[in-house]
Amino acid sequence: MHARIRDTTLYFDVDGAGLVPDGPRMRERPVAFAIHGGPGSDHSGFKPGYAPLTRAMQLVYFDHRGQGRSARDGDPARWTLDENVEDMEALRRHLGLGPIVSIGTSYGGMVAMAHAARHPDAVSHLILVATAAHGGFIHRARAILAERGTPEQQAIAAALWEGGFRSEEDVRRFHTVMGPLYSRRFDIGKAGPALARLPYAPEPLNRAFGPDGFLRRFDLRPELARITAPTLVIAGLHDWICPPEFSEEIHRLIPGSRYALFENSSHSIRADEPERLMTAILDFVGAPVTN
Repeated sequence: MHARIRDTTLYFDVDGAGLVPDGPRMRERPVAFAIHGGPGSDHSGFKPGYAPLTRAMQLVYFDHRGQGRSARDGDPARWTLDENVEDMEALRRHLGLGPIVSIGTSYGGMVAMAHAARHPDAVSHLILVATAAHGGFIHRARAILAERGTPEQQAIAAALWEGGFRSEEDVRRFHTVMGPLYSRRFDIGKAGPALARLPYAPEPLNRAFGPDGFLRRFDLRPELARITAPTLVIAGLHDWICPPEFSEEIHRLIPGSRYALFENSSHSIRADEPERLMTAILDFVGAPVTN
């Protein structure tokens, strides 16, 4: 499905019932936005991993402007975090929703954090998975890669730091080579089909991570105290690109937040410890689970 909002068109998809039988009445389930990472990726990496959440919530997936199945028209200079935040809020209003459960992963966590700080009344619960609140994570990730990465991984990561991706296939090869760093359970035989079907977009990725990329300059730390929604911050102990110290920092800066460290996970927690992740989210939201 597509929604024309602001100056662009976003692709979105819905999974799970929003209204379910509950004895003599119909009960409305909470709606959750699943906010994908990248930039330059899309929402499909959450499928089918997030399906267990539909036992308690209706899920709305969407692709950021300029990537995935959303429109790639307009000015690429507006393919930024600030625009993604306002697009997300516009989509919530377009769908006629009240406060949402916001589940942001990696770059999606950055968008979710900023959205919850700038639109606090729009969020009922905030879940931040393997993310960071400022551009310092890039310097740290480069240092970790120098320690842990193979020569091939270090060489291909140069395209990320230099903004040098030229095609969808370039980005797909990056994720293939870097897969063992992103997930401790990476298996190219199992991951290959998922990587093949992702519609990667190189330009948003270059604009985010390149030498003058917006992710090098962003800093949400001064805004985090404005977040009023109950917040769960989740980190993977072995995460190379958003290591736990950044999640710990977010936890300190968001009043009343909870923190959970997944000891057997790298960046892709939904691949490394999927059952525990789903349980943590469902328990945190406290939504009644129905079959």
